[in-house]
Amino acid sequence: MKTNHKKPAKIPLTVDQKIRRRTFISFGTFLALGSGAFVGWKWLLNAPEETAGITAGARAPLRRALNKTELFFRNFFSNKHLVKTYPVERAAKSPRINSLIGIEDDEDFDIAAWKLQVKLNNQKNRYITIEEIKALPKTEIVYDFKCVEGWDEIQYWAGVKLSDFLTHFQLENEAEKQYMGLETPNGAYYVGLERESILHTQTLLAYEMNGKAISTEHGAPLRLIIPVKYGIKNLKRIGMISFSNSRPKDYWAEQGYDYYSGL
Repeated sequence: MKTNHKKPAKIPLTVDQKIRRRTFISFGTFLALGSGAFVGWKWLLNAPEETAGITAGARAPLRRALNKTELFFRNFFSNKHLVKTYPVERAAKSPRINSLIGIEDDEDFDIAAWKLQVKLNNQKNRYITIEEIKALPKTEIVYDFKCVEGWDEIQYWAGVKLSDFLTHFQLENEAEKQYMGLETPNGAYYVGLERESILHTQTLLAYEMNGKAISTEHGAPLRLIIPVKYGIKNLKRIGMISFSNSRPKDYWAEQGYDYYSGL
């Protein structure tokens, strides 16, 4: 006759044993992940720096990752992607003043004599007054201005859509190029933008804040407001704009920041 040998029943774990097992698994997982993160950090820290050019200051693998990220988001960018807007009552009454790079050290700047210089490759450069810009249809926006430092603030701006400006002054052919560069009058601060963001319906050449002319600290007489970008791209006191099919120089990208800086 066959004898059935029953397996002995498993003795259930006590509460203390369950706690110890879970603690061991949790600690082991944390240790493995932490070790991997440390090794990755050491690898990135010891990686060579990128070759300085339009961008600089970042480790080469990080810059490659940033460039790949830019290409990914540019492929999916759409003017139908709009930032959230708010009622005027939500806007800050005394908007925060942040960086003054490019305007604080320009003692010779004369706001009354200001003209926007448009650099054209095969034509004579154009110079446009603030009165000509203000004569165009005005657009207002109240949105959450975001800074790479981690703060944000709802702000109220008004000006002309950059796309309307380009159309009115017959710059559509120039705007077909992949990039626009913008600089302060003294050239001390500068940014580069890709075509999709330039033509975005919420991108403004702003001359008013909270219903009044922009103050000197906020970039008078004309500044860029580009809600789909962090504040480092929102150039104060525009002096010159240009167009190209290669990335223009960008102040913070030269310091190691992401060239795209999109939201």
